[in-house]
Amino acid sequence: MTQSTTLPPHRTVGDPPAVREPAHVPVAHVVRGGLVEGVHHGSVVVLAADGSVEFQAGDIEAAFYPRSALKPLQAVGLLRAGLPPLDDPSLALVAASHSGEEQHLTAARGILAAGGLTEDELRNVPDLPYDPAVRDEWIRRGLGPTRLAQNCSGKHAAMLLTARARDWHLGDYLDPGHPLQRELAATVEDLTGQGIARVTVDGCGAPLFSVSLLGLTRAAARLATAAPGTEEGRVAHAMREHPEMVSGSGRDVARLVRAVPGLLAKDGFEGVQIAALPDGRAVGVKIADGADRARMPVTAAALAHCGVDAGVLAPFATTPVIGGGAPVGALRAADSLALQAT
Repeated sequence: MTQSTTLPPHRTVGDPPAVREPAHVPVAHVVRGGLVEGVHHGSVVVLAADGSVEFQAGDIEAAFYPRSALKPLQAVGLLRAGLPPLDDPSLALVAASHSGEEQHLTAARGILAAGGLTEDELRNVPDLPYDPAVRDEWIRRGLGPTRLAQNCSGKHAAMLLTARARDWHLGDYLDPGHPLQRELAATVEDLTGQGIARVTVDGCGAPLFSVSLLGLTRAAARLATAAPGTEEGRVAHAMREHPEMVSGSGRDVARLVRAVPGLLAKDGFEGVQIAALPDGRAVGVKIADGADRARMPVTAAALAHCGVDAGVLAPFATTPVIGGGAPVGALRAADSLALQAT
């Protein structure tokens, strides 16, 4: 058995972020017929290429749960912990919240097969495919919830494969005290530069580590700027080259990655989004009420602060508000997030 991974000597892990009620602010408006009908609160951070905070709104330093936006960091941790070599589409699936398409199920099966493992050894919660069209077809075929179809199965398959490669016990690989989870926690602390404030259980059953939105966004920048061949660089390359494996065909995150050259992006439940450019400019978004509909318009407004072309961002910047079957308004980022002319 190999020795446990230790943090690089040049990295210093700071204190955990403060546990408090986040001081979120209005970040998105639902406008119907010229009136603001609804308001989504949240927090936003934009980092410059040198890592400094270029723009912020709300509370970017309070502890929060990144949900699936943490998966790229966990994928790096799995590589550091000894995940055997995978092809790029499969490595992208390790960082995925996938739609349950056949390409995703095939890759997850392949990760398991690489370690002589089966779906029965997964400990994530059985579920139907995430994508509505795929789910409907699944039901028409008379299929029910499975662990493989659940959107986190790629991560769980890779956790099992890593545990098998390290000769660690498999049945309790989700226990926060398991050596695998301790390695992943150490990587999260390394990449964010801060201690973990709380550990709970994510929707899929895996340990979920609490950091700050600022720490998470700095970690995204580290992945986006990493040298090829490093664990961070390998994960970033796989995610950029195969965004449909990270999410699904037609999903907004995949379309955004295809639209913005070199972008690294990952969403998470409860209105979380990170996105980073190859030069280190990065954004982090948290929608306070967890509304997914506000996530992408706010992300587009944040990316405008990074210099991404407004024409490229236009398809992501608003969502129509419908009345009587026709558009009568839009959901858009609050004016306070707009890039000010200089």
